Amino acid sequence: MKGGAHLESLGLVRAIAFDKTGTLTEGKPKLTDVVASDGASEDELLAVALAVEKQSDHPLASAIVDGARERRPGLPAMEAAGVEAIIGFGIRATVANRAVAIGKPGLFTRDAALAQDMARAVERLQSEGRTVMVVRWGEEFLGVLGVMDTPRESAREVVAKLHALGVEQTIMLTGDNQRVADAVAKQVGIRTARGDLLPEQKVAEIAALANSKSRVAMVGDGVNDAPAMANATVGIAMGAGGSDVALETADVALMADDLRALPFAVGLSRAARRIIRQNLWASLGMVAFLIPATIFGFAKIGVAVALHEGSTLIVVANALRLLAYRGESVRTEATP
Repeated sequence: MKGGAHLESLGLVRAIAFDKTGTLTEGKPKLTDVVASDGASEDELLAVALAVEKQSDHPLASAIVDGARERRPGLPAMEAAGVEAIIGFGIRATVANRAVAIGKPGLFTRDAALAQDMARAVERLQSEGRTVMVVRWGEEFLGVLGVMDTPRESAREVVAKLHALGVEQTIMLTGDNQRVADAVAKQVGIRTARGDLLPEQKVAEIAALANSKSRVAMVGDGVNDAPAMANATVGIAMGAGGSDVALETADVALMADDLRALPFAVGLSRAARRIIRQNLWASLGMVAFLIPATIFGFAKIGVAVALHEGSTLIVVANALRLLAYRGESVRTEATP
């Protein structure tokens, strides 16, 4: 935790927003579906996708690279140039002097609708909970790739613990299709899912939550999550798996890359706030008693000093109880 202020603020949050990929999910997606268009072959589709995605460090890119090599070990070698990320949509490059674009369907439907065979493939894969990427080479659509990322084993337990700790609203913010977002949210017990979001739309969602709740936290791991984390009351980064930008922006980092530390951090923060209040009442109460007692002669100055110093030792001892904190006892049933 980057300071005591963030420790206190975390205990006040009533809404927590999560990124999906790499936060609620393992961040290790796998290529599950390859659907070539009517005018292209699966080998051509995978070769072009491999040439571009092997130059990206995005988890989805790694899934495509590993999946393509596993499915077709003897793919023709192709090289991509001018690789550039399209923030919130996908990636573009040049392969064999022809422009390549790989990204979610919205990247290609801004000007015209997808061909019927492509639209059917996208619809089917999205209904099955896949993250879908369309591949276009020049003016030709090569096909659709379906990737699936599994939720973290601990995610459902963590969300249930947060609800039991008094977090009223849990919300998932993702650039994935809404149906994929709904499927993952149902699996892990998240109460609200927002899909098809660009990074700036995540920021707007955080602002809306902040307006409706007194405090809001944002949990993420990627570059795209950093603006939303910066606008939250408390930004929380998945430490080991998070990007440098996310770690720099965050107020709290889960260094073990383990979501189970999140309920512990929230519970610790709330315990710290309780002890702070107890110590304030104890110290101020003693002062409020000693001043009039000394003025009116009910206690000699030496006794007053001893009592004041004694109250200081009590405050310190009470604060040291936090060293023994091991987590609050809460129910872990999934919240409907």
